[in-house]
Amino acid sequence: MRPQAYLSGDMRPSPKPAADPAAVRPEQSDTASIRDAIGRILRLVGGLAAPSVKLRIGAALALTLFGKVIAVFAPLVLADGINRLSKGDAGGTLPMFVGLVGFWAALRFASTAGPQIRDAIFSPVSEEAQRRAGAAVFAHVHSLSVRFHQSKRTGSLYRTIERGVRAIDFLLRFLGFNIAPTVIELALAAGVLSWKYGPVFAVIAAVTVVIYAVITFRITNWRLKYRREMNERDSEAAGRAVDSLLNFETVKSFAAEDRESARFDGALASYAKAAVQANTSLVALNMAQGFIMNVGLAAMVAGAGMLVAGGRMGAGDVTAVILIMLNLYAPLNILGMAYREIKQSSIDMEKMFALLDEKPDVADAPGAEKLRTREGEVRFDAVGFFHEGRDQGLANVSFTAPAGRTTAIVGPSGAGKSTVLKLIFRFYDPSSGRVLVDGQDLTTVTQKSLREALGLVPQDVVLFNDTIRFNISYGRPDATQDELNEAARRAQLLEFIERLPQGWETRVGERGLKLSGGEKQRVGIARVILKDPRILILDEATSSLDSRTEAEVQAALEEASRGRTTIVVAHRLSTIADADKIVVLKDGRVVEEGAHAQLVARDGEYAELWRRQAEEPQGVAA
Repeated sequence: MRPQAYLSGDMRPSPKPAADPAAVRPEQSDTASIRDAIGRILRLVGGLAAPSVKLRIGAALALTLFGKVIAVFAPLVLADGINRLSKGDAGGTLPMFVGLVGFWAALRFASTAGPQIRDAIFSPVSEEAQRRAGAAVFAHVHSLSVRFHQSKRTGSLYRTIERGVRAIDFLLRFLGFNIAPTVIELALAAGVLSWKYGPVFAVIAAVTVVIYAVITFRITNWRLKYRREMNERDSEAAGRAVDSLLNFETVKSFAAEDRESARFDGALASYAKAAVQANTSLVALNMAQGFIMNVGLAAMVAGAGMLVAGGRMGAGDVTAVILIMLNLYAPLNILGMAYREIKQSSIDMEKMFALLDEKPDVADAPGAEKLRTREGEVRFDAVGFFHEGRDQGLANVSFTAPAGRTTAIVGPSGAGKSTVLKLIFRFYDPSSGRVLVDGQDLTTVTQKSLREALGLVPQDVVLFNDTIRFNISYGRPDATQDELNEAARRAQLLEFIERLPQGWETRVGERGLKLSGGEKQRVGIARVILKDPRILILDEATSSLDSRTEAEVQAALEEASRGRTTIVVAHRLSTIADADKIVVLKDGRVVEEGAHAQLVARDGEYAELWRRQAEEPQGVAA
């Protein structure tokens, strides 16, 4: 079972691609939102089926119920002691009283120690649930299609996952150890009051609980809008911060530090305003709850006082009534807070669930098989594709990239070159036609097996903020040191690594910014060489380099492409003049095919592009 299955369920709506993945889905009713959250959490816990987990849950519930029962009956022990002391029956009354007080204190300690032991026992279950949920959402987000990730804001997305996972712990604890046990404690308290002191006290307790619950639910529902607004502003601030920090070079180059700080300050100000509203509404709720609780306590004490005056209740019984009521208020207060926090936690989880409800635009077909690469031939068969929001894409594109040869894709900007590569990787599915590798339609094979057969060196190699070893071994994590050395040597990078003070353990910085452009490209090439794919994709891999570095990287690319099917997208035509085949695109259509000399002699679109580049001051003449 895939990890996200634990948080999925029959209640999922049929999702639609979201324009903004960080946006809140249309609000459900409050009841439906809570029911959705509770249902998914219960399914998650149901997936933790190990016997040790069940044993921990059972022990935690037993300790919770034990603590509730003790909390209700402990005041009766103290009441008995006080009544005996006030009557002064016999000389042994004081020792008896001290003994009863000690017994009462022991019961009180047991009632408070039980939940603490329970938390220790249940903690591994809660942490495992959070781990599974976090891993499930993270894996699901990675499984979503390119279109989703192109519209995301990284900071907002991460904050959505963080808040949703954090809310799981709260919901698990309160659902299991506060809601049902609190109801049991309320029933026990009412029963004890009615049995020992008369139904009037049970009625006072019941009326207090009902009024408290009604006020709590209504005010909580009213203030949820402020919580939603606060979450929105929080995600916005996080999104702006991460976006600005990731693009710090652009910020500095435009001397826009003050402008970015002002934008972030504005986002924080919006969050602060929403937080003040949320906290103010919480103060109103707490004051209303405190007023109701104290009125109920006063009514209980007044009733007890009248019975004492009539001689039907002793001083100890008054103490017991007060303690029972105070003990009742503790879970009652938790119950009110639980409802409030459950509602708020369900809001925190709304976006996380929305992420899980997202379906990838590109998914493996039922029964999809692994790609079986033999020669590595790539063929486009009458392929059509249109980007969302654009008026052109690819139209009836057909060509073959022969196995073991180099095929170049060229054309003016917007011709569809990068789209061809995305279709080979199956980041998108064609609107019409087929893309085939060794005769296998890519829509019938698994994406994992397809991408394992492909290697990519993009125009801008983006590296992880980790060591050179980690970034090169990303192509094959189980590679030996000798294999790493060989890949680096073939990428003309080994000497550079060995000259570094920390060698292979040198950290490359955020997105590899501690390395030069040529060094990053060679790391990307070494990574692909280590992966040893059957098909190599080069996407403008040298277009951003100076002439000397380009020549060095070009030599490394030629080494990497030896013996493989290689597909090159290039802007500088001089870098692909030796390609076995050149496919010329214009306005999303194939207008020419052939070798360099043939296309120049034909004096068509390719020849025109070649002449233009030859005439440019920085161009390379024919």
